Amino acid sequence: MSIIGTRVLRKEDPRFLTGASTYTADLNDPRLNGALHATFVRAFVANGKILEIDSTDALSVPGVEAVLTGADLDLKLPGAVPRFPAEVLNRPLLARDHVRFVGEPYAVVLSETISAGLDAAEMVFADIEPLDAVTDLEDAASDKVIIYDTLGTNTVLTFSDLGLATGITDAAFFADCEVVVKQRVVHPRMSAAPLETRSAAANWTAERLTLFLSSQAAHRVKNTLVRLYNLNPDEVHVIVPDVGGGFGAKVSPTPEDVLIPYLSRFCGRPVRWVETRTENMIAAGPGRAQVHYATLGGSTDGDITHYRLEVLADAGAYTRVGAFLPFFTLPMAPGNYDIANIETQAKSVITNAAPTEAFRGAGRPEATLTIERMFDLFAAATNIDPITLRRKNLIPKEKFPFTTPVGSEYDTGDYATSLDKALAAAEYEKLRTAQSKRRESNDVKQIGIGVINYVEVTAGPAPGGNEFAQVEITPEGKARVYSGALSHGQGHQTTFAMIAAANLGIAIEEIEVIQGDTDQVARGEGTVASRSTQLGGSAIKDAAESVVAAAVQIAAELLEASAADVVLNHDTGVFHVAGTPAVNKTWVDVAAAAEPEQLLADADFNARCTYPFGTHIAVVEVDTQTGGVELKRIITVDDAGTIINPLIVEGQRHGGIAQGVAQALLEEVRFDEDGNPVTSNFADYAIISAAEMPTIELEPMATPTPNNPLGAKGIGESGAIGATPAVQSAVIDALSHLGVRHIDVPMSPQKVWSAIQKALHE
Repeated sequence: MSIIGTRVLRKEDPRFLTGASTYTADLNDPRLNGALHATFVRAFVANGKILEIDSTDALSVPGVEAVLTGADLDLKLPGAVPRFPAEVLNRPLLARDHVRFVGEPYAVVLSETISAGLDAAEMVFADIEPLDAVTDLEDAASDKVIIYDTLGTNTVLTFSDLGLATGITDAAFFADCEVVVKQRVVHPRMSAAPLETRSAAANWTAERLTLFLSSQAAHRVKNTLVRLYNLNPDEVHVIVPDVGGGFGAKVSPTPEDVLIPYLSRFCGRPVRWVETRTENMIAAGPGRAQVHYATLGGSTDGDITHYRLEVLADAGAYTRVGAFLPFFTLPMAPGNYDIANIETQAKSVITNAAPTEAFRGAGRPEATLTIERMFDLFAAATNIDPITLRRKNLIPKEKFPFTTPVGSEYDTGDYATSLDKALAAAEYEKLRTAQSKRRESNDVKQIGIGVINYVEVTAGPAPGGNEFAQVEITPEGKARVYSGALSHGQGHQTTFAMIAAANLGIAIEEIEVIQGDTDQVARGEGTVASRSTQLGGSAIKDAAESVVAAAVQIAAELLEASAADVVLNHDTGVFHVAGTPAVNKTWVDVAAAAEPEQLLADADFNARCTYPFGTHIAVVEVDTQTGGVELKRIITVDDAGTIINPLIVEGQRHGGIAQGVAQALLEEVRFDEDGNPVTSNFADYAIISAAEMPTIELEPMATPTPNNPLGAKGIGESGAIGATPAVQSAVIDALSHLGVRHIDVPMSPQKVWSAIQKALHE
């Protein structure tokens, strides 16, 4: 019986639970002996011209070795975002003449101790002339305040100009529609807020640069260092220890990450840096940060025929990957629905805020929330039951594979079954009955039910992606798996060992998984976009099969048989002639007879992206007197194709759902009128805890994809994509009888109460 699909406990958990894990800040490596500590001095205005920086007093602090400013180096990160031609939009490692957001580093202190660095950082004097700042996305798009004079506009990319959007026509697009609904939908900035903040440690000697870093993609970091410092690849060694969460914010290296090596070379000593929580909140890249203008049209009986989606994306002060995220949003515009006519447009806009990054879902949650919002609004406008409206317009199972009007090639789907399973599990009709009773009694606490569908793209967008793996058999008959993917909480050591075990017939306890070391792993893309199992896992499968093929040749010689007659029993891990299992050879036997590297195989797996889907149902109670919301139930169907380990998948679903709920109810990066962040710690920025979450009700469903040999799709982001619009829909549904039609997330008590008051007094 194959191990695939069984509930295997995570191999990595014992060391995490017993404190045996090692994060970058915990490293006790001889290469870091005698390290100095870096402390960054950060901008206190959102937009300003640097007139003078004086580090005299800072240098007098005992233990301070040096203070560097932007005047001491003129380095920028290599362009990380495709199709942005203006180099001025690449981030400097230290601001030189201008600061463009609160928290941007313009100086760095090197000291013997962290405390000396903190003291000295406060003594660095900076004369910065404040300029008008703009952190509101729509204000920035108006160009009333121009952030880069040399550009003359804050709009830095229009997606239709590059063929990445259809472009927008005029009102005639909806001329044949009997009903048209419009809505502005806000997707506010969110902090990734990983448990482990950013951290780096470097030792750059005459021979080699070694960088330890908390990252999701070791080889991306290495490639950036090679480009930035004009090095040969063999001169750079990147090591990623255990990583305490990333959620997208640790994919592309940041200025602080890549400056630490420079500082090591400058001072001739190792240098370490650990970010504070406040630094993380104000300077590490947030996600989401889009405003949508959506229009949905169709007939009075519920045939949806036309959809227009216009996106404003907040790039922040420089163009990082967040500026390009509409590239993920626009292809998912129609969601699960068969809408014949679709128009899209997107613009990326510069603001005086920290540059945006990918955050769990990265553009797909925005697309889902908006289309589901529009379906609810259309249902309200036509007095059609929202479930009936959705069911009528779902892409039918028999149409798959299905190419949408915006060019996305959905691989497999069974959306109606997903919806039915979720409704049955929730006992939907009973919920509506309970809601009716509350409304009839005019109860202070009203029940709301939100039902949404979602489809997302993983390992994409199109055409797909690739990943590297290597499998080798040790002389002891055990296995090592080297993967270009990199776990930051996903459980790769277990999942990848299971895939190798299923193909090698070796127990997972005898399989070592190696990742995050660019000397040991030849290449890799890292862990992003829910790609690891379908690409990295498939690469392991391919490499393992190549090793087995080589082993069969060796076993055939040992058994004095034809290789065509020899088989591997994957349950017992022995080789034998088909039909005569009693005479066999083990992996130990085969390894002993093998030539060096004969039982070693590489694989670079390349495949098309996949499209996981599902249905989420949220049940809330809303206090109509206070605006308080309590999530009572969350029921989800999340179809990610073939499941390797249900236990790990359930954990990914739990985490994603919790983050999605948090986006709906709690999380938002906010600024005051001068561009100062007012959510700079966990007292001001509310992340979710177990206390706010009910028991999560997970329903199984698996529709394998033909796009990879495992049949697997991604699962890491699904919960965050489906949960937010489900909770939003539920809160609005609870108040719909009062006339409330829309509330943007996060739906704080103040927002909800204000919406109630507005509806009651209109």
